[in-house]
Amino acid sequence: MRRALSLQTRLLWAASLALAAFLGATGYALDQAFKRSALQAMRDRMQSYVWAYLSGSDINVRGDLILPDIPPEPRFERPQSGLYAGVVGPGIEWRSASALGRQLPFELRLEPGRTQFDGPIETNVGGIYRFAQGVAWEMTNGKEVQLTFFVAEHEAVLKRQVTVYRRTLFAHLATSALMLLLVQLLMLRWSLRPLRQVTNDLARVERGERDALPDRYPRELSPLTSSINDIIADEREQRLRYRNTLGDLAHSLKTPLAVIRGQLDQVEGDNETRRTIAEQVRRMDELVAYQLARAAASGHATFAAPIEIERHAEAIVSGLEKVYAGRGILCEFEIDPQARFYGETGDLLELLGNLLENAFKWAKGRVVLQATRLNPPGTRRPGLDLCVDDDGPGIPADRIESLLQRGVRGDERVQGHGIGLSIVQDIIKSYRGSLRVEASPELGGARFHVRFEATR
Repeated sequence: MRRALSLQTRLLWAASLALAAFLGATGYALDQAFKRSALQAMRDRMQSYVWAYLSGSDINVRGDLILPDIPPEPRFERPQSGLYAGVVGPGIEWRSASALGRQLPFELRLEPGRTQFDGPIETNVGGIYRFAQGVAWEMTNGKEVQLTFFVAEHEAVLKRQVTVYRRTLFAHLATSALMLLLVQLLMLRWSLRPLRQVTNDLARVERGERDALPDRYPRELSPLTSSINDIIADEREQRLRYRNTLGDLAHSLKTPLAVIRGQLDQVEGDNETRRTIAEQVRRMDELVAYQLARAAASGHATFAAPIEIERHAEAIVSGLEKVYAGRGILCEFEIDPQARFYGETGDLLELLGNLLENAFKWAKGRVVLQATRLNPPGTRRPGLDLCVDDDGPGIPADRIESLLQRGVRGDERVQGHGIGLSIVQDIIKSYRGSLRVEASPELGGARFHVRFEATR
C-alpha cells in the first residue's frame, strides 16, 4: 500500500496551491489593470496629438488646410514609424508622412465634438488603434467646415509595453512565491516541531533509551502524550502481573504434584495402578513445565529495552560446553556489537537456549552463532537477524515443512531435531518474526534462521 503523506507535506501542498491560486488571480488582475491603463494612456496620448494638430492648424480663404510645420511627435514625419495622422473633410484629405503608402481607416466622419477610440483594426500594416475627433471649423466668411482629425498607432507599441510589464510582473510574482514558500516551510517546520519531537521521543522509548515521554510539549499535545505514558505504564504493569501470576500458578501446581509423587514413592509394591498414577503424574509435571514455558513467552513489546546478545549467548554456551564436554564441540560467535533484542530477557534466553542446545546435540564438532543488526533507512527501532548453524547430519528437505508445522501439543516430543520447536515458534510469532530452516551453506548441517524486522 502507498504510504500516506506526512502532515508537513499535506500542509505545504495545501498552502502552495492556495498561494498559487492567489498569486495567479493577483497576476491576472494586475495584468488586466495594466492593459486597461495602457490603453487609456494611449487614448490620452492620441487625443493630445489631435489637440496639438488643431492648435497649430488653419484654413485659408481658398479652403486649404494649413498644418503646423513641426508635428507634435517626430515619428509623424518618419515612414514606417507606426504613428500616423490624418484629416478628412469636404474637399480636404491629408495624411502625415508616416502614413504614405498605408491603407489606414481614416474614412470615418464624426459630428463636431464627438470622439471615438477603437482598435485594434486590421490593416495592411497590421493591427492599429485609432482615435478620431470631429470638429467644426469656422472660417472668416462665417462658413463652417466640418473636419475629422485622426491619429493611429500600431498595436506593437501596446504589445511591447504589456510584454515588458508581464515579464517584470511574473518575475516579481515568482520571486515573491519562492520567498513565501520558504517562509511557509519554515513556519510549518517550526509549528510541527513538537510532533517531530514526540515521534523522536517515542522512538527512544521503543528502543529502551527512555522510560516514558517527557512532559514538555504544547498543551494541545499533552493529552496525547499523557495517554501514551499511561499505556506504557499499563503495559509494563500488566506484563509484570502476568509473569507473577504464572509464577504463582507454577508454584501452586508443582507442590501438589510433588506431594503425590512423594506419596507414591512410599507405597510398597509394584502394581499396575501405582505405575499408571506415577506415569500420569510425570506427564502432568512435563505438561505444566511445557505450557508455562509457552505462556511465559512475553511476546512483542512496543516499549521494550534493548538486550545485548553476546553476553547472554556466552552464558548459554558456557553451560552447554560443560554438558557436552566429552564431544569437544567448538562454538563460534559472529555477533554484531550493535545487535540488540527488543523484548524480555527470558524470551531471548529461551530462544537462544533451544536453538543452541539443538545445535550442540546434533553437531559433530562445530557450531556458529551469527547475529546481525537490521537498521534500514526510515526505521525507528532496529531489527535482528539470528542464524544458528551446525555441522551435523542436517535435516532432509522433505522433513523441513513438517518440522515447521504448528499445533504440536505439549505432551508431544519432537523427534529428530528436538529443540522445543513449538516454544521457539511461539516466541518468534509473538514478536512478529519469522523462522526458516535450511541447509547450512558453510558447515553443511542445519541452519535455523530467525529474523525480526525493524520497526518503521
